[in-house]
Amino acid sequence: MTHSSTHCMQTAIGATPLPARLALTSLALTALLLGPAAQAQTAAPVAPPADPSISSTSTPPSSVKQTAPAPEPPPEKVEPEATPQGAVGPTSAEPEVTAFDISVRAPSEIKEMLEKHLELQRYRAVTDLDESELARLIVLAERNVRNLVGTLGYFSPEIRITREGGVNERPVIVVAVEPGQATQIGPVAINFLGDIADSPDIDAIAQRTEIEQDWRLPTGLRFTQDTWSGAKTQALRQLVARRYPAGKLAGSLADVDAPAHTASLTVSLDSGPLYRLGPMQVSGVERYDPVLVPRLARLNQGDIYDLNDLVQAQQRLASSGYFDSAYVFINPDNDPQAVPVQVQVREAKLQKVVLGVGVTTDNGPRATLEHTHHRVPGIGWRATTKLQLEKKSPSAQTDWLSIPDEANWRWGALGRIERINDNELITQAQRLRFGRSQVGDQIDRNIYVQYDRANVQGTGVTGNSAATTGNGSALTANYIWTGRYFDSTPFPSKGYALGFELGGGTTLGQVRQPFTRTVGRWLGILPLDNGRIAMRAEGGAVLGKDTAPIPSTQLFRTGGDNTVRGYGYRDIGIALPNGVIGPGRYMAVGSIEWQRPITLKGRSNEFEQTVFVDAGAVADKPQDLSPSFGIGTGVRWKSPIGPLQIDLAYGLKVKQARLHISVGFVF
Repeated sequence: MTHSSTHCMQTAIGATPLPARLALTSLALTALLLGPAAQAQTAAPVAPPADPSISSTSTPPSSVKQTAPAPEPPPEKVEPEATPQGAVGPTSAEPEVTAFDISVRAPSEIKEMLEKHLELQRYRAVTDLDESELARLIVLAERNVRNLVGTLGYFSPEIRITREGGVNERPVIVVAVEPGQATQIGPVAINFLGDIADSPDIDAIAQRTEIEQDWRLPTGLRFTQDTWSGAKTQALRQLVARRYPAGKLAGSLADVDAPAHTASLTVSLDSGPLYRLGPMQVSGVERYDPVLVPRLARLNQGDIYDLNDLVQAQQRLASSGYFDSAYVFINPDNDPQAVPVQVQVREAKLQKVVLGVGVTTDNGPRATLEHTHHRVPGIGWRATTKLQLEKKSPSAQTDWLSIPDEANWRWGALGRIERINDNELITQAQRLRFGRSQVGDQIDRNIYVQYDRANVQGTGVTGNSAATTGNGSALTANYIWTGRYFDSTPFPSKGYALGFELGGGTTLGQVRQPFTRTVGRWLGILPLDNGRIAMRAEGGAVLGKDTAPIPSTQLFRTGGDNTVRGYGYRDIGIALPNGVIGPGRYMAVGSIEWQRPITLKGRSNEFEQTVFVDAGAVADKPQDLSPSFGIGTGVRWKSPIGPLQIDLAYGLKVKQARLHISVGFVF
């Protein structure tokens, strides 16, 4: 933000400045950060100019307008006959040959700024200055110093500029500054113009209140030109972020009373008209169904403009897998009542193959091969087929999804085969699923019919019934609801998530018996002054006759990286008569973890340290639930692919320590 100026008070070198009432005025333009097609006009923060002319009528960097009578200008302007090439450029440039040295004696904040922006720096390369010219430069420098110090909020400084060194010695210009008392913010007035000023809409009233409450220069704070400019920029950003993309800073005034060391601030924000979204104009779609973009973006014609909605629509398109990039924006020059939404996308290839390798402490080394076809001929669904090779649970799966309908529901079908190695029990599992799903920004829903079959073999089968080992098959109808309310993902610092599953069906085979299954999950993150507390809770129950051969994939076992640390994968279950661990019908898991940043030299980084306690239990009756505890510590790294967790945990029941490594934020 720049301010007009006509003159600055000129005083003798070393004199105390005369009292004056100063005024900073500005006019601002529109700030609109919506994309290349949108006009972006933001008021730039005030900074000491890099290359101003040195004259008696120069605009001072402090943007101070002198309202008192202007003093006489210096007798003449210093104009060197020949300026070396090194003298042109920023005042901080260091010429190869210098005519004089500069010594700044001032508090560190002022010294650093003067050494960087002082106009005298530009003339050090003029090696043919005589004594009279150097004296005139010193006279001009006093005004330059006063203006620079004013940008930091010191409007009554004591400035003394002297020349040290004899006639035949190298001159040293000493700039000594006593800044005096800093200017404090006095009364603040934020005025609104346009639709936002008189709108009775609750959201408009809330937006006005938010701008006023978030104002960065309240009464009592120190005034500087950077903070003044930054406060106006922030207020303008809040104005154009919702409802009013053509909003602008209509005017601003910082009325500085130098003797009283106070500044009264006035800001006028003109919202312009209210904007509503119009039709969507899409470019870049060739191989996919044209309805895909509007259904993924989920921006409704007639909705009030909100920049956050456009950003979320852009993220949905970019993360959908159909597009390598997406850009969503509006041009506020269009009709406010129906401003077109511009969407530019770059399509992903129709098919892709991904090879992956990894390792977990639960299952050891892992290799994956994944193929995706984004538009299967004939039906237009997306098919993702994945082969996963690992020691304890190798699997193959194919997942087919339709494009979303206008309500964001998709049809889907899944087929999966898996081999689960629990040492003495080895389960050959198959699963078929068909249903509908809706994935939202916060809430996910799934409704489906599922067939499960578990063929349990191994040495642990001997002496145990099918019901206790989980050998059987079933057909169920299921509903899953998940809500996530975090401040951000995949690295949340506060918020919570919860979910539940409800299913019911019947076992198949010679004995058909009904059963129901329900699971509830919760994760809460509580911020602290130093880090945060993360708490997890999960519980599940399968209700049916004791003799019902419910497949193990519908029953419960726990333990491992993301459940109860300090125990192996699925090590917590039911102790069968022959000593083998089998699945159970009731499950409870809980955890509390303190996560705090790791600081180096007082600065935080991408690493965190954790201390945790986990507990979990599985039983066939609720009263038999007996928790197994694990305690430990670990580190977290905010990696590009999500949180990397490395934990060392000690299982109190098994009296063993285990290392747990996993990647990703899971809920």
